[in-house]
Amino acid sequence: MLWLICFFNYADRQAIFSVFPLLQREFSLSQIQLGLLGSAFAWIYGLSGPVAGIIVDRIRRKTAILGGLQFWSIICAICAFSRSFGQLLFLRAAEGLGEAIYYPASTSLISDYHGSKTRSKALGILVTSVYAGTVGGGLWAAVMAERHGWRSSFAVLGALGCLLGIVLIRFLKEVPRGSADPALMNVRRKPVGQEVLTILRTPTVLTLMLVFICANFVALVLLTWMPAYLYGKFHLSLAQAALMATLYPQVGSMCGAFFGGYLADKLSEKTVRGRMITQMIGVVGGFPFVIICGFSASMPLTIAALICWGFLKGMYDANIFASVFDVVHPAARGTTSGFMNCIGWMIGGGTAPVAIGLLSRHLGLGHSIALSAVAYLVAGALLLFGMVRLLPRDLAALLGRDGSNCGTMSVDLTL
Repeated sequence: MLWLICFFNYADRQAIFSVFPLLQREFSLSQIQLGLLGSAFAWIYGLSGPVAGIIVDRIRRKTAILGGLQFWSIICAICAFSRSFGQLLFLRAAEGLGEAIYYPASTSLISDYHGSKTRSKALGILVTSVYAGTVGGGLWAAVMAERHGWRSSFAVLGALGCLLGIVLIRFLKEVPRGSADPALMNVRRKPVGQEVLTILRTPTVLTLMLVFICANFVALVLLTWMPAYLYGKFHLSLAQAALMATLYPQVGSMCGAFFGGYLADKLSEKTVRGRMITQMIGVVGGFPFVIICGFSASMPLTIAALICWGFLKGMYDANIFASVFDVVHPAARGTTSGFMNCIGWMIGGGTAPVAIGLLSRHLGLGHSIALSAVAYLVAGALLLFGMVRLLPRDLAALLGRDGSNCGTMSVDLTL
């Protein structure tokens, strides 16, 4: 059920990128204005993250999830009636407000169904809906735009999301917080301010936030600009460009998420660094393939690079929240996810579309995409430092502070 909701979450947000050329012609938009359509969503999505996370930790997560689904689906449908760039920009920003509550709520809920032995696999399965939604939304928007105009795709996606929310009212179930971590289950909740300070004073959490900024920057560069880049460089149709830019990397990411979830859970049985090791493989391994995407003049080579980048991205994505949940209390996981989304999307996702739009005026779009790969190297260095120097200490502090009876939670702190 959470997979289906997440599918529409990402289909709604991805659809607009496939119709950039049509929006550019209809509203006479510059590259920077097109970038703003991507950044406006990311800014509001990010700004809303901390508040959304705090709310999620204090209300039924089922209510948060289904309420958010209805809100963003209605906004998506209203986008079809936009008559100016300003109206479309405002609605894109508002859609980010509705979608901000979903991921903190869903990851928190899943983490209470799955403990440390299966958490990465479970969240890896959930994250495959991100890729399916990205492909589905991008391709649907392109096909509908070529046949019926770009507005029709938004109207249909919004209506289907509303219908799904109504159906799931009966079937989606809540579970007690901390169910999968018995040693941490009965600790009294801290006041909001104290909880936030605890999260922000945990060095591993801060390091993983910085890594998310870097990884999200690269991801938003490719998701935002690859359809337009392929459309112009290889002279494809809108549907072909959208298919290449979304299907190949997202299929790769689906496989990578399954593999990354499995690998991280296996490694975590041997070392607490298992999830971060898997993430480091993903970002460092993805570095050369981002460069190839920007420089390749061959269609087959570009496709191969997109698939490989997607696979390694999936390995990282499967552990974004699973890794940070290792060092935060179950009652604060929604808040932590909210802050992760805030930092990752405000700084990483929020700057990427506009930054590449500006840079492309001087270097060209392909070179600008390739240059974004440097962020992956920074992310790899941060992960190496975090897992060697910070993670064991923060985990020991969590167990000592919140788990007075941790006999069932034996942890190997060695690499």
